[in-house]
Amino acid sequence: MSENIERIKCLIIGSGPAGYTAAIYASRADLKPVMYTGMEPGGQLTTTTEVDNFPGYPEGIDGPKMMMDLQQQAERFGTQVRIGMITEVQFAKENGGIHKACVDNAKWVEAETVIISTGATAKYLGLPSEQRLRGGGVSACAVCDGFFYKGQDVAIVGGGDTAAEEATYLANICNKVTMLVRKDHMKASKAMQHRVTNTKNIDLRYNTEVDEILGEQVVEGLRMVNNVTGEKEEIDITGFFVAIGHKPNTDIFKGQLDMDDTGYLITKGKSTKTNIPGVFASGDVQDKEYRQAVTAAGTGCMAALDAERYLAQVESHEEEVEAETNEAKA
Repeated sequence: MSENIERIKCLIIGSGPAGYTAAIYASRADLKPVMYTGMEPGGQLTTTTEVDNFPGYPEGIDGPKMMMDLQQQAERFGTQVRIGMITEVQFAKENGGIHKACVDNAKWVEAETVIISTGATAKYLGLPSEQRLRGGGVSACAVCDGFFYKGQDVAIVGGGDTAAEEATYLANICNKVTMLVRKDHMKASKAMQHRVTNTKNIDLRYNTEVDEILGEQVVEGLRMVNNVTGEKEEIDITGFFVAIGHKPNTDIFKGQLDMDDTGYLITKGKSTKTNIPGVFASGDVQDKEYRQAVTAAGTGCMAALDAERYLAQVESHEEEVEAETNEAKA
């Protein structure tokens, strides 16, 4: 490592609603935060054409514009937003320790506190038509986007608790929900399965996979295939929802931060504190229950407040040690 390593008070890794909100609060607290945006500046919301459920936007706003607003607000208070990817971290284990992070496998920075807001990536099926129509009727969040398909026919793919929950959510607002389950049974809990099977406007299809999502600019239909008989069928839909899980972006933290068995960072109690002093986690990287922009923003606020209080405690402790040392010398 070079001797000219940059030292900063607060490093923010990731640039979605959690990261930008953390930056707003941290900069207002004079922590002089430096944010590295990662490979997808703005996070998952940059792939969303319209955000209708974030407070303060009565007419709605598209995702990329909302992220630009948040970035400008963070920069207004002094946040340095830098394009770059944190590729390696070396966290100090002791209280008051200095954490190190490598940017793009090249430059190292040191930080007194780190706020992790790297989010989670929705898993998709991998179909070209699916990728082409993302933002045009293909979504990985029914709670976020279901409202736009009120009274319409939609489809959802997945067989776990999340898929079951989102299917029943959609059934409350849509005309018909076709639910595709790849196996001959659902992975969801019995209670969630009963909820699906007892909802009249959910058409549950077992042993069924997606063959193609139909439409050029927007979703117009779905061709599905029975993986036992090989029989194909086309239906008319306007919305297609993928609910096969998310992968938290935590690979570089493995072996240093506590995670659950699916890779989500574990935080202590109602705080954003990780198992490493001075390292905090906010947003979807530690939240697999809600995964909403507004909840991510809330935990970003919490992380910045936790970081501010941590630095105040460290500084207070250092002053006490210095006073005791001076007293001993006298």
